[in-house]
Amino acid sequence: MQTLPRTAAIVASLIAALATRPLAAQTTRRVEPATLLVEAEGFAKHGGWTLDTQFIGEMGSPYLLAHGLGRPVADATTTLAVPVAGDYRVFVRTKDWVARWQAPGEPPGRFQVVVDGTALGTTFGTAGSTWGWQDGGTVTLPAGAVALSLRDLTGFDGRCDCIAFVPAGPAAAAAPPDDSAVLPAWRRAALGLPAEPEIKGPYDLVVVGGGYAGMGAALAAARMGLEVALVQNRPVLGGNGSSEVRVWAMGLIRRGKYPRIGEIVEEFADRASKSPGTAEEFEDAKKEALVRAEPTIDLFLDTHAFAATTAEGRVTSVTCLDTRTSREYRFTGSFFCDATGHATLGHLAGATTEMEEKGRMGMSNMWAWAEAETPQPFPDTPWALPLTMADFPYPRDFHGQWFWESGFDKDPLADAEGIRDWNLRAVYGAFNAMKNGDGAKDHPRAILTWVAAIGGPRESRRIVGDVLLSQDDIVAKREFPDGCVPSTWSIDLHYPKEDFARKFPDNPFISIAVHDRRVDRSYGYPVPYRCFYSKDLDNLFMAGRCISVTHEALGTVRVMKTCGMMGEVVGKAASVAVRHHTTPRGVYERYWSEMDELLRLPGKARRANPESPIEIPADALPLAGPHGPPTGIDPGKLARDRGALVRDDLEAVRTGTWTAGEGLKGYVGNGYHYASPDSAATARYAFTAPAAGVYEVLVGWQPHENRGPTVPVVIETATGRTATRLDMRRPAPLPDGFGSVGRVTLGADDGCEVVIGTDRAGGIVHADAVLLVPAPR
Repeated sequence: MQTLPRTAAIVASLIAALATRPLAAQTTRRVEPATLLVEAEGFAKHGGWTLDTQFIGEMGSPYLLAHGLGRPVADATTTLAVPVAGDYRVFVRTKDWVARWQAPGEPPGRFQVVVDGTALGTTFGTAGSTWGWQDGGTVTLPAGAVALSLRDLTGFDGRCDCIAFVPAGPAAAAAPPDDSAVLPAWRRAALGLPAEPEIKGPYDLVVVGGGYAGMGAALAAARMGLEVALVQNRPVLGGNGSSEVRVWAMGLIRRGKYPRIGEIVEEFADRASKSPGTAEEFEDAKKEALVRAEPTIDLFLDTHAFAATTAEGRVTSVTCLDTRTSREYRFTGSFFCDATGHATLGHLAGATTEMEEKGRMGMSNMWAWAEAETPQPFPDTPWALPLTMADFPYPRDFHGQWFWESGFDKDPLADAEGIRDWNLRAVYGAFNAMKNGDGAKDHPRAILTWVAAIGGPRESRRIVGDVLLSQDDIVAKREFPDGCVPSTWSIDLHYPKEDFARKFPDNPFISIAVHDRRVDRSYGYPVPYRCFYSKDLDNLFMAGRCISVTHEALGTVRVMKTCGMMGEVVGKAASVAVRHHTTPRGVYERYWSEMDELLRLPGKARRANPESPIEIPADALPLAGPHGPPTGIDPGKLARDRGALVRDDLEAVRTGTWTAGEGLKGYVGNGYHYASPDSAATARYAFTAPAAGVYEVLVGWQPHENRGPTVPVVIETATGRTATRLDMRRPAPLPDGFGSVGRVTLGADDGCEVVIGTDRAGGIVHADAVLLVPAPR
């Protein structure tokens, strides 16, 4: 037994009843001396420990994680208020996170509890393969303020949920209840929390999930005049596109049938140079500032949804946990949006959901390393996966990419912590091979700089809507009248990579992406709006990975910019629903013409409320074309500057085999096409003269030594045809890379077609833009 002196400053929590009392008694009686409960997340200073909220659904609580990459992190500190001096038995809720795999060596997550400067005799994180109470022995506490610290011993992901000080005596023989529910009665009483949650709202729209989808929904809804709550269970916005996970934003935006969709995403999307990028590239602060700048959005960070109520086929509320204070909030609203990625809100509210039993895409924990100026040590990790350099792809360019992925046949909801931890064992095992194994001679100065503690999941539950989009729909380009969000990513499904799966067949940790590239990656496949609301619940929208698609179709819609565009559509649909007192389904069935108008508005358009006129600010983005904002010369500007009719290569009718390219700069629009000589390929550009007159025909190209010296070009009109040949090896003689192929005289509304062919071209044929320009007099 240890006798400990007093310290200053009181910041801790009292439990109202002994842990061994019946729960009803715990909530109504106060026994002195009482058990004292300290939630780890409630420590005044977290030091180097990080708050992990990913697995509340599994183990019931946030916890502190010592994620130091093999270097012990700074202590987490707080002050415990002790009302009655005496002897207390200490219990710590923790686990040995590698015990489930019977890993060799000392447990990696070892830590101490330090009370008034003296460490308890027990080393924690060394017992139990599941979350539970580890006995720390007995201490003598003085009345008053007592300093309390968590001291990491390894830097290898020790974890602490909470600490209970149980008064010595017969009751101290038993640990507190080991209940993995969120805020069970004994914890609520222990923390002195109110019996009922604090009410927040009512809001027009409650968005649960603050990734790209949730941000898009909240911003779009607020700009269309709604009162919005945005609830996010992490301290930052962006989800997989935040500094915590560092997946760069993919999916093309601002194109297709509604090129204005994606303009809001443009405001907050990262421009990381690689994946994983640097923390700074993901601009967490910019995302938060953009949301907070909207006066009708209430942002709730560190707030985890864990319960929902429904009545008469509608969601009435969602109950959330403040992951720093353990307080509860109940959000009420007219409409709700599930942007959690896991269909958490839909599941809690009883919506119909789907999830593959096997063969799902997994979770990634990416990582990065660097070369220091001097040799760097790295601890041996016998508990990590036993890897040699041949067991994993070498982390080129100093980073472990997206394919460090596991959990394909594991439960992505009930065992997400196990999937994350397996990924950590893989990363540490790989770096151990580089530092201490057969790669040691090549990596003396290698240092591990970052490993994602927050997993990047790809697939779990999805909510079923009025349309369940399939791979066949996308590949066949099935048209839906409400098709709106352009999905441009290939159908990208991940599987274990056989080359690295043999050693751990039960849970491979390296993946391969298999692509079905029959998706139009320029215009995009328009995902229908009816995938964005529940078929069961009359006021539940969804955006992001949990929309109504099959496993295969998820492969194209799951990337972040595409998810963000879904949110934009949902936010505008919610404003229509509020305005007309209808349902998400009613928006489609009765008010789609109004939605059509809203989807054609700039992302920065706004109104004070759903009944107010819409205002478009001066800094609204220019309207993009159906194939997206130009990455080369703007066709619209070219038309204005030249007074010309412009037909880009994407508007040409192409026959034969053409390949899209953008490597030769100076092109018009979004690239060009090229074809082999004598391949019978043609590109036909059609014009209608706006007025009678003489017009010059200009053909654009980017020169290259492999281009054809005798590329045939034919001009066809109602009165005849003329033919010429171009030397595309040489630069075009006119500004912006154009050359004249002749003049034509046309009457008003007369047609003219320009055909670029491949016959006897002598080299690669280049097809970019063609201009019909009024000839100078």
